[in-house]
Parts: sequence; structure tokens; C-alpha cells
Amino acid sequence: MKILAALIFIWGINGLRAQDIIVHDPVAIEHDGQYYLFSTGHGISWFSSKDMKNWKKEEPVFKQAPLWTNTVVPGFKNHIWAPDISFHNGMYYLYYSVSSFGKNTSAIGLVTNKTLDSASEDFQWEDQGIVIQSVPNRDLWNAIDPNLIFDDQNTPWLAFGSFWNGLKLVQLNSDLKTLAQPERWHTIARRKRDFKYPDSDAGNAALEAPFIFKKNGYYYLFLSWDYCCRAEESTYKIVVGRSKTVSGPYLDKQGKALFDGGGTVLLEGNANWYGLGHNSVYTFDQKDYMFFHAYDAHDGGKPKLGILTLDWDSEKWPIFLKKELNKL
Repeated sequence: MKILAALIFIWGINGLRAQDIIVHDPVAIEHDGQYYLFSTGHGISWFSSKDMKNWKKEEPVFKQAPLWTNTVVPGFKNHIWAPDISFHNGMYYLYYSVSSFGKNTSAIGLVTNKTLDSASEDFQWEDQGIVIQSVPNRDLWNAIDPNLIFDDQNTPWLAFGSFWNGLKLVQLNSDLKTLAQPERWHTIARRKRDFKYPDSDAGNAALEAPFIFKKNGYYYLFLSWDYCCRAEESTYKIVVGRSKTVSGPYLDKQGKALFDGGGTVLLEGNANWYGLGHNSVYTFDQKDYMFFHAYDAHDGGKPKLGILTLDWDSEKWPIFLKKELNKL
């Protein structure tokens, strides 16, 4: 199935029109009718909006990278990847990724704030340091692309990862910044790699960007297959599976486990938009939305913001509204 969300980038949905903003790996949150969007960028890029139509760019979260980042990636230049935003116990928690491209020399950090209103006297980002780190030749996983999820017992878990031995899930303490002891780990998705590829190429094992969304009595695991960040050569696509428990197993529509390479493709690109992926899912004003990025073939392959209304079929699988898809 090839579905392209071009209407979001050009015509919008239900009258909504996203500004022509450049983003990678978008995540969002809403508070009192105000929307906030965070994405990969220098110091972490973020935007605010009253209507999801017009986005105001805010000052980066970090003017300078936290000092600890240089212990993970020597010479780190403050280009921070794949944030994840949530609100708990009166505080905003913003996880983020520090990494070397193509390597698992990586770490997930956490920064907090009492408010996202940059005009408030309480507005101040406070870095909490490293939550988890991956080291080459020690770990067969990559500490990037974090996503915080609470299970039905209100236990916090952090999903993350890319390539190597798949996407991981690890339990956090209630402080949301340290790992629970004893450590509890799960592999929630992976793909088998053909040996025809050279060691430097993940080949058909490429996957990343987990995002878990609770709905309809299920945990839905959204993730991205294949390759991001290559403009017209990008092959990113959005895939889904679901489970009755947060730790899995997550199964696709055919009942194949994502742990064994399963996954139902929801969105992938075409000649107009390349590499749709790195999505996040939210309920705003009683509607479910999917945010993602895609590369605009008609604007030099720039990564643009995509937003689609998410619906659910009779078997409780995510789908997109026909009236939107008919405008493609």
C-alpha cells in the first residue's frame, strides 16, 4: 500500500495547513489550547502554535550542548536528534539523542521544564544528564530515538533504538531519569539481515524510531523501516504492530511478530514525497493525529512536517480518513 500525505504539506487536512517548516523526527504536545512541536536540530528545534496551522519558531532548548555530551561524542556540535516530549507530575520531560551518524556511539539525555510558555518566569530548561548510553563493541543496540510510555500499572518504560539487534524497551524508575533495578529489558522489534550486505551496511535490517501509543485496549508500536536522511534516496516507511502488553510480543495484521521481522506498512513515499517516517501519535481534542516528516521532491528534497488524522477500522487497526486520502 502506497499512501502519500501530500495534502498535509500543501493543502492541509480539514482546513488545516501546516507552515512550510523544516523538521526531522517531529513530536508534539498540547496544553490549554497551545501546541508545541519539537524536532531534531541545533540545540533541539521547537515551535509553538495556537492552531497547528501557523508555527512560531522558539529559541533552541540548548544554546550550547551539555558538557557531558563530549564524553559520549568527542567534539559534539550540538546537533541533537529525535526528542520525545511528555508531561508528568507538573513537569515537562524532554528526552533527546546524542550520537555519531551511523555508529552506536550514542546516549539518551533528559531535560525538564515547568512550563513550555517561553514568556513565563518559570520557564527554564534544566538538563538531567544521561539516562542510557550505548558503546561500540559492547552493546548491540543504539541509544537513540527515545519514547516514554507508561503501562497499565503506571510503570514507566523507555522505548528506543535503531539497527543492530533491534528496538529495545527498558523499565525506568519513577524519577523517569534512571533505570529500574534489577534492570528489565525487552527487544520489541528487529529485522533479520541478509549476509549479502557488507558489514558497514544494515541492509534489510534497518529499523528505528519506536513510538508506542495506547488505544482500544492495545499498545500500538509504530516504527520506521529502511533509510532516512538521504533526500530522494530515502526509503523510510512507517510500520505498525500491536500487543496487549507493553513488553510485547507486538504482532502485525498477519500475526507475525515484529521481533521476527513482522510489521504492517502504513505509509511510504512516492515520486512527490520521499522517505515518510519517524512518526509520533497523539490525541488532541478527541481526535488522533500522526506527525511525521517526508522529503519534498518539488523543493530540493527538504524535510517537511506531515500531519494526518488517524482513524481505526473495525478490527481496531490504524487507518487514515478516506476523505483525506482521496485528496492525494
